[in-house]
Amino acid sequence: MDDIDNILETAQQRAEEMGLPYKGALLPAEAIALLRAKPETKLVDVRCKAELDWVGRIPGAIEIELSSYPGMQPNPDFVDQLATQITDDATLMFICRSGNRSDHAATIMSQNGFPNCYNVLEGFEGDKDESGHRGRKNGWKAAGLPWIQS
Repeated sequence: MDDIDNILETAQQRAEEMGLPYKGALLPAEAIALLRAKPETKLVDVRCKAELDWVGRIPGAIEIELSSYPGMQPNPDFVDQLATQITDDATLMFICRSGNRSDHAATIMSQNGFPNCYNVLEGFEGDKDESGHRGRKNGWKAAGLPWIQS
């Protein structure tokens, strides 16, 4: 079994242990390893446009708002917008600020016939630190993974 198989197996075990309705839950370092080893894997960033513009983006990610700012109104076309950019059997990894909206996105896509959905735990900015700030404790940015700012 190679490293990627181990990562996927661990992610699937996590999902089972957490009672998640989709295939797996990845840590940011596991997600980037999967992207690098299997470029056909799609990273879907579900943060709103304001977050992408002000906080930062992940190069190469598919960007589709799950909810729109202000007011965080749900995007009724989320499934259709994403479905036009992927195949039914694509491996999809979802990321948001902290892992909550991406959990919801992975659930929605799994319920809509996409069987290979994974949530990126900790999200882009991760949990708040002792000062109440994100982006330092854990998550994509704190792990030093690729990102850019507008």
